[in-house]
Amino acid sequence: MLNTAVLVLNKNYQPIHVTTVKRAFGLLYQGMARAVDRHFDTFDFPSWAALSASVHDETIGTIEQRIRVPRVILLHACNQFPRARVRFSRLNIYLRDGNRCQYCGRGRNKVEINLDHVVPRSRGGSTTWENVVCSCIPCNIRKGGRTPQEAGMSLRRRPARPRWSPLVQREIGSTIREAWKPFLSRTDAAYWNQELDP
Repeated sequence: MLNTAVLVLNKNYQPIHVTTVKRAFGLLYQGMARAVDRHFDTFDFPSWAALSASVHDETIGTIEQRIRVPRVILLHACNQFPRARVRFSRLNIYLRDGNRCQYCGRGRNKVEINLDHVVPRSRGGSTTWENVVCSCIPCNIRKGGRTPQEAGMSLRRRPARPRWSPLVQREIGSTIREAWKPFLSRTDAAYWNQELDP
């Protein structure tokens, strides 16, 4: 339980990081953060510890009591802002497509998957979110320099610019906690990876 994920917000309620329950409790106890509940109320450590933990499944025990696990915390002094757009990069394309071939649908690890231009570059296809998908090597060879229709293949879903925060998505995989949803739609943060050239 101590190593599960907690969403970290800056003082403007924008997601900037994902940390562990252990680190979140440390920040709360030191007075550097406040816990945020589902009603957007904030609590310092003593007031959070005083809340009734008996009605919640996610708790940790101390010598004296059980304390609810916070799933969202708010940093007091953090002015850091996430970037306003999702960076067009290989890693973010893998995240958007869930490391799955968009033609056959099979999940692959990163060494068994590559990127494919839906409309081939030789046919004027661009290197954009709307024209690049994950493809396993056998499907990429089968498609070759043709469009999916010409190759008798179909896409599992139409490629598009993602609307999630890759900073958070990278760290939590496909699990989005219910308590995080109101905050994740507020930003399209980008992270360190290299942007692909068009």
